[in-house]
Amino acid sequence: MALVTGGRTGIGRAIAERLRDEGAQVFTAQRGASEGFATIEVDFTDPDSPCQVVETLISHAGQLDVLINNAGVMQEAGIEETSLADWQRCLSINLTAPFLMIRAALPHLRATRGCIVNVGSIEGIAANPNHTAYCASKAGLHGLTRAVAVDHGAEGIRCNAVAPGWIETDLNRDLVAARPDHTEFADRIAAIHPLARTGQPREVAALVAYLASGDAGFVTGQVYPIEGGRLAKLSLPTG
Repeated sequence: MALVTGGRTGIGRAIAERLRDEGAQVFTAQRGASEGFATIEVDFTDPDSPCQVVETLISHAGQLDVLINNAGVMQEAGIEETSLADWQRCLSINLTAPFLMIRAALPHLRATRGCIVNVGSIEGIAANPNHTAYCASKAGLHGLTRAVAVDHGAEGIRCNAVAPGWIETDLNRDLVAARPDHTEFADRIAAIHPLARTGQPREVAALVAYLASGDAGFVTGQVYPIEGGRLAKLSLPTG
């Protein structure tokens, strides 16, 4: 039994589909229904919602083997432009909700010797301009990943994270399409990657599926960038 938060679109949807295709029964939890999956509709800014999600899943399925913390929001603003309310909303969804999901899920994962995969970001490792709250939240999620792995490994619970770079989700495609120079901008985005392209949600899902599988049984406490080599490439002056 797998639970994927934020499983309606993008990377979360691809993860839910991949786990289903590999034989898992999958629930998703997010705002709105996820077509094709059992859905728990929830607002992750509500601190009571993670417990409610886990209780609902257990009442229907009886056990939990895999928890995927994928739900998240992007906050675009520098530190001086970020209000306290915006900061708290970003951290509540991107960091506090995964903390509460893990805390609620631990008794059930302990019973199944299950695993957790958190969807972080390369912005938890490096930073794009004006992503103050987002970078902080994802760096915190990476730290939470390591802490849970250390504290609960002896109970048979593994915890890892993936750190995607530029992935062609609907959100990113819309962002590119909205620019007047969208074709040139898309080419520039591709060019910052050594692989000369951006990533696909299914590629992130494949890595998540591996980390959730028995083949990764000796892997825990790790954060895996999946970013087309972008972090390996040093920048040069232009012009």
